Amino acid sequence: LSTKPLGVSPEDIDAQIGTFGLPEFGTRFIQQVLLDAKPKSFADLMQISGLTHGTNVWLGNAQDLIKNGTCDISQVIGTRDGIMLDLIRYGMENSLAFKIMESVRKGRGLKPEWEEAMIASGVPEWYISSCKKIKYMFPKAHAAAYVMSAIRLGWYKVHMPIAFYCAMLTVAPGGFDAEIVSGGKNAVVRKIKEIEKMGRDASQKEQGMISTLQLVNECYARGIKFLPISLEKSDARAFLPENGGIRMPFLSLG
Repeated sequence: LSTKPLGVSPEDIDAQIGTFGLPEFGTRFIQQVLLDAKPKSFADLMQISGLTHGTNVWLGNAQDLIKNGTCDISQVIGTRDGIMLDLIRYGMENSLAFKIMESVRKGRGLKPEWEEAMIASGVPEWYISSCKKIKYMFPKAHAAAYVMSAIRLGWYKVHMPIAFYCAMLTVAPGGFDAEIVSGGKNAVVRKIKEIEKMGRDASQKEQGMISTLQLVNECYARGIKFLPISLEKSDARAFLPENGGIRMPFLSLG
């Protein structure tokens, strides 16, 4: 986990890893989860997707288990399906494993007789305790779909960066301010810090700008320039690749 595939340093983009713009993996919170969990495989990334979409699954639960060395990301409870499959591997009867999974993933906990059966099958105490904390769990199929999408976009981000940034900025929900971006990297960084310093006092529009500005800052760090709006070359809405740079659309003036 690093920023090396992007050819930048953590200081260049104010992040330890280069996941800005990747669905489900681009926020500060998820970046910290990735750093804490240290995933090594596609399966580990699915675990993280499940953990970050559940309730009482990561914070105060799996995060603590990983930090204190009880287990690693591949062993914690990440998705609802994982509970059933884990219990079956411990030797529990299929239908009982399914019932326990359904109860835990809905936040209903464990019946005393189920807990006794888990202990008799050799299920670790930490695993049982983790089940009791869970309030909602994500299905593995959803996690797999999210991770597949992120990996595909990640390939474009590394190998075809201009196409990636053009596409992401064209659909950026946080909007794009051509005036700020035209001021260069320093102006973009100043605006990000200004909004972050405001905290909850920042407007919804300002908070929404951060993810877009992070991508813009990353572009500048990777040597990708933003070309001014042109009557002849700019599109109405789409950011367009042009001679190693990105041509801003008319919509970015608003």
